[in-house]
Amino acid sequence: MNHIKTLALAAALSLATLAGTAHAQATVQAKDAWVRPTIGTQRTTGAFMTLTAGSDLKLVGASSPDARVVEVHEMAMEGDVMKMRAVPALDLPSGKPVELKPGGYHLMLIDVARPMKAGTTVTVDLEVEDKDQKRSRINVKASVRPMAGMPAKEDHSKHMGH
Repeated sequence: MNHIKTLALAAALSLATLAGTAHAQATVQAKDAWVRPTIGTQRTTGAFMTLTAGSDLKLVGASSPDARVVEVHEMAMEGDVMKMRAVPALDLPSGKPVELKPGGYHLMLIDVARPMKAGTTVTVDLEVEDKDQKRSRINVKASVRPMAGMPAKEDHSKHMGH
């Protein structure tokens, strides 16, 4: 009889552990994930998407098999100069879309392993942390494509006063 109680207790603890693990898995929806193509020997590019978390989370890191380093960056005005810098974390408030976009928060793929050609796909793993500092990874597939409305070649005449 004692053996049966021990087995029942072990089974109950296992179920509780599984339920706790499932609960700790963060939910984040990534929409419209894309990566800017690289040009020539360019070894760095940006990744963009809209993230919506199912609970209050923080984006604390990212990685990709296609880049040696992936960092969360922000573009911000400092005085009259636009600066880009890495940030340690990005808040993802529950149910509120957070846009990673050119000119704002984004992911930098540094030292890319291959040219990023339009029409290919890049895998990015996002690392998020909940309020209890439990971390989860979210796998995102991002298509490589030029920014919408961006000309194939930049017209520099506008910048030269012509």
